[in-house]
Amino acid sequence: MENQHTLKDSAFLSGIALHTGARATLKIFPAPPNTGIIFRRIDLPGKPIIPGLAKCVVDATRGTTIAVSKEAIVYTVEHIMSSLHASGVDNAMVDMDGAEAPIVDGSALPYLEMIIKAGIVEQDAPARYWEAREPIYIEGGETKLVLIPSDELKISCLTSFEGSPIDPQYLSMTITRESFQEQIAPARTFVKFSDLAQLLAMGLVKGGSLDNAAIIHDNAIISKDGLRYRDEIVRHKILDIIGDIFLCGCRVRANIIAIKPGHYFNVQLANAMIKQQLTGAS
Repeated sequence: MENQHTLKDSAFLSGIALHTGARATLKIFPAPPNTGIIFRRIDLPGKPIIPGLAKCVVDATRGTTIAVSKEAIVYTVEHIMSSLHASGVDNAMVDMDGAEAPIVDGSALPYLEMIIKAGIVEQDAPARYWEAREPIYIEGGETKLVLIPSDELKISCLTSFEGSPIDPQYLSMTITRESFQEQIAPARTFVKFSDLAQLLAMGLVKGGSLDNAAIIHDNAIISKDGLRYRDEIVRHKILDIIGDIFLCGCRVRANIIAIKPGHYFNVQLANAMIKQQLTGAS
């Protein structure tokens, strides 16, 4: 039987936060068995803890935001959650010196690399997996998510964005540490050019630039160093799913089929997964 894992040593990462534009530092520390992934706002009185769980999600509009109070809030946790999930890290304390994690290059690769550098160690407790008892179906607008039982994590995803030179994009793969590192983690976040004015008016993407995002515009994708993958958009969508479903509280074994997914519906899926785990009903 596989056991739980945590980091061998601590790790840290600094950079600009995407939405607030503030300088941010994130540190990850080992945590005891059965802790799960917890975030700690070390810049606030009492250093409040925010569990990385779907019940703590307060917004999923342009990223996944968790909170336990108005002050104790953490924005855009999906990239670090995705990296921890795919790395098989069950327990970790994530210290934040502000409300938002660094966006770095817009992908999960910097987070994955810091985890690999810190090392991963086995703990003296059996691993806990979320496994489906029956299918789960989430639907809203053009979005459809279907989860069916499986003995591994497999994600099949279809995306479509007007203005993208390759549209639609589809990818299906089994998620392992190796496939995540080579095929998913380097995929960067993206935004439609037509959405930028609205996002700026909302006070978001203050730290956004071509250093950390790709822009879809007029049948082209604009990025600083060119595309990392021909289908980079769908790969980043899979990256987000991996992080958001980890909010169920443990590693996931399931076959997920996603059509035009987004954080809001990913979190709905995570909540439905928790419900099924607790009650046996979807």
